[in-house]
Amino acid sequence: MSEPAAMLDCNGRPLDLGRPLVMGILNVTPDSFSDGGQFFCLDKALAHARQMVADGADIIDIGGESTRPGAPAITVEEELSRVVPVIEVLANSISLPISIDTMKSAVMRAAWQHGAGLINDVSALQADPQALATVADLGAPVCLTHMKGTPRTMQENPEYEDVCAEVFAFLRQRAEICIEAGIPRDRIVLDPGIGFGKRVVHNLALLKHLPELIRSAYPVLIGVSRKSFIGKVLDLPVEERLEGGLALAVIAAWQGARIIRTHDVAATARALRMTSALLNVN
Repeated sequence: MSEPAAMLDCNGRPLDLGRPLVMGILNVTPDSFSDGGQFFCLDKALAHARQMVADGADIIDIGGESTRPGAPAITVEEELSRVVPVIEVLANSISLPISIDTMKSAVMRAAWQHGAGLINDVSALQADPQALATVADLGAPVCLTHMKGTPRTMQENPEYEDVCAEVFAFLRQRAEICIEAGIPRDRIVLDPGIGFGKRVVHNLALLKHLPELIRSAYPVLIGVSRKSFIGKVLDLPVEERLEGGLALAVIAAWQGARIIRTHDVAATARALRMTSALLNVN
């Protein structure tokens, strides 16, 4: 089994995967589950992105369409109008790689042309028939996420016989399909999709058995920040889930996850620096 990529070339901006990295979430949406509407206008979005850079983010992930459970779909034109102005300004004002969180091939292409360097698709390049060919044509690195159903339906009644076996097999299969389509192996990142069509027990099982996915030799991204299963375990509202998310982020990084996607950049960056310090002790 080959080693996972040590470096991602994100449209000319390197992303060093030699330590656990922080992906800061920038939702330019009116309806995301945790911060919907907070950064919907351009000035607030840019200010928040720059604050995340100052707080220790390694990559900024920009999304223009909410993927919370039950979220409505939006048009390509609406999504482009939300994300392209932000990407365009940030690409000319920060040195970090920028990720685009989208399922639409037209948004992927436009985002890449304006300076984004990673495609983050919660449908694993399945929602848009042109997405696979688009990513291959761009030469972009891509994060493939497992999601059962769609954002509109994923939490209605998710069932699995063996959640880890099914999710990990799906991701390996999608990775192989990407490779066959011309996307190099060293440009593929996998995400088990915590909270995307999973019950509490499913999310916990996936995190506990994460090393099984990491042994697939692809970099693994984990996103648990403020998610509802943390609230259910701790009986806490969304604004009080920081400690639960940090605990899971550290556990995931300890097991070998390379990218932690979070709303809470400063706290997560500090927690991961301590994790890295311990991992690097002989």
